[in-house]
Amino acid sequence: MRKDKEKVIGEPMTDEQVAVFLNARPYNSDESADYHLLVRAYRGLRIEDFERFLVMFKAEGFDLNAANGEGRTFAETVREHAQGEEYVAVLEAAGAR
Repeated sequence: MRKDKEKVIGEPMTDEQVAVFLNARPYNSDESADYHLLVRAYRGLRIEDFERFLVMFKAEGFDLNAANGEGRTFAETVREHAQGEEYVAVLEAAGAR
């Protein structure tokens, strides 16, 4: 049996598809929900979609500077990633520290 549709990577997402990332919640109640949302979006969205996500994230009143269990903000974490430069740039442009 074959798949009806092939997976297309890099296809533009609609605003509704990007907004779905605002609904994710952490499995662990000790984890910051805001930090968790940023991680999920970072892992699942292309840079263009992540930038749109950040606009929605801020509009909903979420905290760009939410910290993980170690007290580090999401931007601080991504700064250590070899391929994270573009994401750091859009995070900083959105107001993250």
